[in-house]
Amino acid sequence: MQDPIGIPACFSSVEKQTDDPATVTRSGQSVFMYVYRTKIADQCRLITITWCKNLLLHGLSVAVAGPDGESQYTCKVELKPWYFWRKQGSKRFVVDDKPVDIFWDLKAAKFNGETEPSSEYYVAVVCNEEVVLLLGDLKKDAYRKTGCRPALIEPILVSKKEHIFGKKKFSTKLKFYEKGRFHDISIECKNRSNGNGNGNSCGGVDPEMEIRIDGHLVIHVKHLQWKFRGNESIHVNKLRVEVYWDVHDWLFSPGLRHALFIFKPLMSSSSTSPMTSSLSLTSTQTPLTSQTGSCDAEDQGVNAGGSSEFCLFLYAWKVE
Repeated sequence: MQDPIGIPACFSSVEKQTDDPATVTRSGQSVFMYVYRTKIADQCRLITITWCKNLLLHGLSVAVAGPDGESQYTCKVELKPWYFWRKQGSKRFVVDDKPVDIFWDLKAAKFNGETEPSSEYYVAVVCNEEVVLLLGDLKKDAYRKTGCRPALIEPILVSKKEHIFGKKKFSTKLKFYEKGRFHDISIECKNRSNGNGNGNSCGGVDPEMEIRIDGHLVIHVKHLQWKFRGNESIHVNKLRVEVYWDVHDWLFSPGLRHALFIFKPLMSSSSTSPMTSSLSLTSTQTPLTSQTGSCDAEDQGVNAGGSSEFCLFLYAWKVE
């Protein structure tokens, strides 16, 4: 992972500085990105929902991919405490000659200290008089405000990316499929106990890594300096999950550095062979985010209950 990975920002005040990851780190910004696939302007497209948080405010960005797969249409919202009017509103842009409207109501959203809200909000994307994507629990308010009907095609959650920061331990919450429950995921890199009482740093002799889900140890990698890249298959409530990791930069790169973890749930109908050929941890382009895929209704039954396409990409930035 020698190539720099840009960290997206929802804040216009730091937009020109986001090429420098250290700037984002110093601001304490965390980033959650959700990539959905659905039909917009008569084509299957990707919608990226990005939630950001720094020490002062929250931010929201909604981006619709253009014909070439790049995000060409973007709506950004800054939730500053003193700008109440920005917490509710709408924005329109044109995609292939068709209007696309973004509606949001975050004035009573409950964040509970997290990067994304947990309740009392909605974010809606409307095209062709259909709500093609609706997030949040205020669904009735969203349909009333937009005056549009639900789309016939359900959006598919393709991937989730998180940029999180820490010194020794990294934690997040994840649903492996849309209707499942949240699981607590924690990753810790430390030294193997060698009698000197120092077992808290990843930079000493014989480091090891532990990955826990809901408090249960699922992966324990010893001699991490020799096994800094790898993958293992685990089971969470009878669901098979492939876990990939690349912690090379944690161990061998100076300055600000991150590790990459991928959690990929597999349906029972999926292949049982490892997917190292389709998931490359050293690629600068994240898998699945550039794929258009299928928006056919017949595919929805497989993906809606537990998408075999879904991946969590966790970028764990180590701060000294």
